[in-house]
Amino acid sequence: MLFALLLGSFGLYAGGGWPALKGSTYLKFNQFVIRSGDYFDPNGDIIGISTSSIYLSSIYAEHGVTDKLTAVVYLPFFARATLNEQKSASTGEILQPGDAVNSIGDTDVTFKYGLITNKPIVVSAGITFGLPFGNPEGGETGVLQTGDGEFNVMLSVEASRSFSRGKGYVNTLVGFNNRSENFSDEFRIGAEVGYRFTQKLLAALKLYSVNSLNNGDDLQTPSNGIFSNNIEYLAVTPEVNYFFNESSGISAAVGFAPYGRRVLASPSFSLGVFFNFSGKK
Repeated sequence: MLFALLLGSFGLYAGGGWPALKGSTYLKFNQFVIRSGDYFDPNGDIIGISTSSIYLSSIYAEHGVTDKLTAVVYLPFFARATLNEQKSASTGEILQPGDAVNSIGDTDVTFKYGLITNKPIVVSAGITFGLPFGNPEGGETGVLQTGDGEFNVMLSVEASRSFSRGKGYVNTLVGFNNRSENFSDEFRIGAEVGYRFTQKLLAALKLYSVNSLNNGDDLQTPSNGIFSNNIEYLAVTPEVNYFFNESSGISAAVGFAPYGRRVLASPSFSLGVFFNFSGKK
């Protein structure tokens, strides 16, 4: 499902169009949570549901295999989905018991190749393999999900440019996501603008849009999940990064979806710590 693009930053991969330096490694440990009693239905309207939550503890890693080839892994090593119990307001009777499931989450493996490097505008092409390690039918109710149960391949192109002598940058992305198991394919676009205001503070604004081609089956996926077929959304995510030094720091982000279909309709929150190990040519 390429959940990395939806969760950790609601945006682009860390390097954008720039390939990682040969031998260098970027690591990020991230905690993500979304908790909501609201849901974007298939028509894009917000409806009330039993409060649902998703918690993801993940590792994101980029490694420069060569000066042009970068390997990327996103691994949610612990994923938890919950559903709150429902009680009668008048009698206190439990109308629906609570439920929960814990597992590993869907994992992405990406290879990016620098097509244009050492130019004002750099361009990379990527292929991402979405591995269905999560649980698509978890809990006692069978409606909780930590994955969608389908293998997918996304082809993408990223273009980036820096400005203000390297203090700022702009990243863009266009991608086509081919999904299996009769899920609809997707067209994805993204943009990110960041600026390093001081040596220790970098702020970014990320936009990411997922658009279903509606060419798959109308699968009966849980109505309170975020792994359904024909998902659509526009995500707007401000992010702040604080650097302890040039090789480590922390990040915090809040993701908003002003528009969506078949996804939870509340802000997401993430907090991470990152490390950057320089490579040598």
